[in-house]
Amino acid sequence: MQDLLQNKAIRRISGFQNALFNTFCHKNYAEHMDTNDELLSQQPELRANFPKTAFAATTFNLGPLSYSPPHMDPDNRASSWCADTTMGPFNPDKGGHLVLWDLGLIIRFPPGSTILFPSALITHSTIPIQAHETRYVMIQYSSGGLFRWRNNRFQSDKSFLEHATAEEHAEREASRLSRWKLGLQKFTRWADVCRGDWKGTARTEAGLDEVSDLSDLEESPETTYPFKRVRRQ
Repeated sequence: MQDLLQNKAIRRISGFQNALFNTFCHKNYAEHMDTNDELLSQQPELRANFPKTAFAATTFNLGPLSYSPPHMDPDNRASSWCADTTMGPFNPDKGGHLVLWDLGLIIRFPPGSTILFPSALITHSTIPIQAHETRYVMIQYSSGGLFRWRNNRFQSDKSFLEHATAEEHAEREASRLSRWKLGLQKFTRWADVCRGDWKGTARTEAGLDEVSDLSDLEESPETTYPFKRVRRQ
């Protein structure tokens, strides 16, 4: 495992996954980086898998016939993404496809490709490859428990609730009720990208990250990219 983590090619893949995460989901990326920095500062016995990575954990599926049945990863951060990169000599037209069941999508996933998606929310699987082929996968992600640990001032939910004041209990309940909305606000919108605002700065300055009816999810005609949906027969 240490040989893999020190390998230059593997480190470049980690860097590429992080660059994609930062570009297409900057606010989540920034939250991950802040959480990692605080965890490493509070608990120096911990160490990151890669320099400057936003992800806390890494999994290598070494196959040689790596594929997976339909599943979700409920321990991962729900309001964020995991990053998957596939490798190995296999024919992507005959196997290795990524299936996102809840979206009804079968995605061609050739060697060297990377995808980011919320693995805690979407049932996903991988189609097997041919028997004589090889497929490996590198995955980076973060557990939701790490963010709860940080938000609890570096203690468990049980410990925090046992010692919390009435005011802290009320704040926690209010946060719980709005958490889904705040999680959505941290995702980059297609309209943000079309405006050249990939960090979503305009929405932050407008206060939409914390107070919003989510009407900004509706893309206006002038900000959407013109395209046609093609249906294959």
